[in-house]
Amino acid sequence: MKSYSVEEGEELVKAARYAIELFLKSPYFDRKIIYKKIEKFKDMSGAFVTLEHYPTGTLRGCIGFPLAIKPLYEAVVDAAISAATEDPRFVPLSHVELAEVTIEVSILSKMEKITGKPEEIKEQVKVGRDGLFIEYGYYSGLLLPIVAVEEGWNSEEFLDNVCMKAGLPTHTWQRSDVSLYRFTTQIFREIKPEDGVEEIKL
Repeated sequence: MKSYSVEEGEELVKAARYAIELFLKSPYFDRKIIYKKIEKFKDMSGAFVTLEHYPTGTLRGCIGFPLAIKPLYEAVVDAAISAATEDPRFVPLSHVELAEVTIEVSILSKMEKITGKPEEIKEQVKVGRDGLFIEYGYYSGLLLPIVAVEEGWNSEEFLDNVCMKAGLPTHTWQRSDVSLYRFTTQIFREIKPEDGVEEIKL
């Protein structure tokens, strides 16, 4: 996965905030306005945008694209707007509330399939490095690497929880007909709302 500098990460985070701000003012604005500001980020990449209340760190929205189906500049802008307005767990963000949340951009590596017996799978998952993505029939779910770190899970708990995220019973990851993937991320987060960006090292 390409590595980005903190300065580049700051550009992406600021673009995410700007996209949300313009969308909240007018849902009919042309996203190409923001695309053009960061169109140098042309690599095809998955990306997630997470919104958290400041200073509590309470989740306020998180949506993204697990797979590299669009250029990074489009993925970040589109994910930011969706995280603010389409996360089914929350009511849409208001313009006033935008000033009270921090924005985090996670850039995803390519997915790497994990196979083997349950013990072999657990050994292939490293908490603090890997995120998980599971697909089974019509169900799918993703957990970013930072989630396992924040929750203090071991590899088996992480695997169980990504099943739950997908709406599946825990231990579904042990089935031989499940598609299970790991990935890494590079994370950039606002230190305070609209005030500085740092890279988060897990």
